Amino acid sequence: MKTLRPAVTALAVLFTLALSAQEIQLTKKDSIVKSFWLVSLGTNIVDDSGDEFSKLLDLQDGWNAVPYPSRVSVGRYFENGVGLEAIASYNVYKEGKIIDNAPISEDVDYLGLDFRLSYDLNMILGETAFFDPYVGIGVGYTDANNQGRGTYNAIVGFRTWFSDHWGLDFNSTGKWTMNTENSSNHIQHAVGVAYRFNVKKGLSRKGEEKKAQLEELEKEQQRLQDSIAQVRAEEEARRLAEKLQKEKAAAELAAAEKSKKEAEDAKRAKIKSEIEELGNIYFSLNSSYLTQTDKKLLDRLVAVLRDNTTLVVRIAGHTDSRGSDSYNQWLSERRAERTVEYVKSQGISEDRIQFGGFGEKQLTNECGDGVPCPESKHSKNRRSEMEIIKF
Repeated sequence: MKTLRPAVTALAVLFTLALSAQEIQLTKKDSIVKSFWLVSLGTNIVDDSGDEFSKLLDLQDGWNAVPYPSRVSVGRYFENGVGLEAIASYNVYKEGKIIDNAPISEDVDYLGLDFRLSYDLNMILGETAFFDPYVGIGVGYTDANNQGRGTYNAIVGFRTWFSDHWGLDFNSTGKWTMNTENSSNHIQHAVGVAYRFNVKKGLSRKGEEKKAQLEELEKEQQRLQDSIAQVRAEEEARRLAEKLQKEKAAAELAAAEKSKKEAEDAKRAKIKSEIEELGNIYFSLNSSYLTQTDKKLLDRLVAVLRDNTTLVVRIAGHTDSRGSDSYNQWLSERRAERTVEYVKSQGISEDRIQFGGFGEKQLTNECGDGVPCPESKHSKNRRSEMEIIKF
């Protein structure tokens, strides 16, 4: 018993480690989205009043929007937090709105095409679950107030995610014109539904910490298991030495085992012979239906299965070479399936009888495609075969 005490102690420690591992198991909360493709559809609001930064919320006179989706984007976001995105937007400067410090006298279309480089602030702040803030810079081309201009852009925004794929995107973009003489700077706000796909997930910082803890626990568990195995091996060696001292008992045990094995082999041979004596089930041309004769044969198979509760057999369906390959494959599967359905209907559980179809791939004679053969030879190929796969 003294030799087992270290093993008992190690088992107690191993049990404690297992409980600890259960307490820090990785969960879905430890998994975050690392990279993805994103498309968004929404609306945009343009503030080109000339007082963008002093009257940010001048909705009545300074903000311009249309009552339908007016912004679409597509982007690729990488594991390092960097994202590339292309955005197309449309808007209308409404008559009477303040544009570049003066009211306009008619509606004017606004068109924008922008490209931006963004960075996920969660890479700095740490994972914030559904809240995903970002900043970015970019360039674009804007036609506003009948003035085309290139722009330098600065972006701040955030996305809030409801699942791994769906969320909302909110952002504001400052656009500084490259043509300072004939066009003005402006701000463009946007909100839209975001959908991401080709999502690649990984572990958050907390998840990585958990993973490291689990790896350490696994190493300690392995060390303890090795220790337990060594103690058990020593105990097994002691028992083996005692067993070898009892040569007579060992010889009697070996004889008994041999006798048992011979009895099992004889029983297996008898079962195999009974299955082989049943023969095959043969079908009419283009038919998968069982005759009364076939059912009687299968009743004998059912009797064998009932007498041997651990026996598992497989039914293999076959056809002759006439007909297309696809049709013959379907027909052979149907023949095997009907055969199995009958056996199951007699109370044999489905885990004890398997089936498959082989079409015309395993003919029993030379009657392949293009070979003239009498019906008597073709009929030998339209069969279901029974084979033992587990005793």
